[in-house]
Amino acid sequence: MKPNREIFLFVLLVICVAVIGILHTITPGHMILYHDTYRRLSYFPITIGAILYGIWGGVCLAILSCLSFVPHLFMFWASGPEAYYSELSEILFYLAAGIVIGLISSRENKLREKYKTLSEKLGRSYKRLHENASQLVEAEKQLGQSQKLSLLGKVSASLAHEIKNPLASIKGAAEILADEVPLGHPKYEFIEIMRSEISRLNHSVEDVLKYCRGQQYRDKGRQESIEKIINRVVLLLDAGLKEKLIQVSIRPEPGKNLFLTDEAVMIQVLMNIIINAVDAVEKNGRIIIESGKHEKGFFIRVSDDGPGIDKDLVKEVFQSFVTFKEDGTGLGLSISKRIVESLGGKIVIGESTLGGAAFTIYLPDKNL
Repeated sequence: MKPNREIFLFVLLVICVAVIGILHTITPGHMILYHDTYRRLSYFPITIGAILYGIWGGVCLAILSCLSFVPHLFMFWASGPEAYYSELSEILFYLAAGIVIGLISSRENKLREKYKTLSEKLGRSYKRLHENASQLVEAEKQLGQSQKLSLLGKVSASLAHEIKNPLASIKGAAEILADEVPLGHPKYEFIEIMRSEISRLNHSVEDVLKYCRGQQYRDKGRQESIEKIINRVVLLLDAGLKEKLIQVSIRPEPGKNLFLTDEAVMIQVLMNIIINAVDAVEKNGRIIIESGKHEKGFFIRVSDDGPGIDKDLVKEVFQSFVTFKEDGTGLGLSISKRIVESLGGKIVIGESTLGGAAFTIYLPDKNL
């Protein structure tokens, strides 16, 4: 109870006691029914005071009720000892009522405070238990993730050996074809793409191994402009785009804002993101690839008109082994995120202007 409210209620009870005392005084002595009613009314402020304020409230209001009852006693002074002592005993009952009810109320208040303290402690304990449970669940997730990565590392070690041997053979065959096809031949460009993709695939296998071992990505490779990298990726994915009749719009920011970045790793990042966009959109869908400057560097945004990504699932998208595709591995976006972060950038997921998802890659300009 608030202090101001406590004072107001106590003053109100005191006024009630005073009013009852005045009624006793001004009412003629022969009107016994009225005096009996006033006597019984006196127990109400005593009881209420004892309940609200405990022992001190009950005793205090009992004493005030006794004092207000004193003028009434003089009316029975001349009626003889029996009548006088009968009225005098009422004072004892007032005091007894105030003390007994006050003690009970005080005990109840102490128990209430005790239960309140216990309830607060229980609430804090529950909160700590909830936090510990959340930490335990998170630890279990991390443990499961670590076990998966450990298993993947073992499998990747043997898989890398099996992949590199055929790659070496394919690379040798590509070199032979390159010797057979002259530099100006119309098909020479495709042979160069083949040789470049074989090299990139070889590096990708190494990156997956490093990722599973928790190592950093390889040192800085060949630098190329963002615009050329985007065109290269779209050319590599041309067959899949044509199969679904997907319209791709490349929109570089107007002006000569040349931005160079690691060609091999950025091709890998963009391929992962654009392949996801291709899988997300329906036939005759649309994909927009924008690039340009932002405050501290450059950005690349891949937007599609697919179903988008639920806000509750955004945090899970970049987790390893989390996939929303039947044939997905759940590694493409997690690897892409780690590559971009190794370059000092970040990937942000939002809603595209086409109604689907928008993946925006922010890369810092090292020259700033």
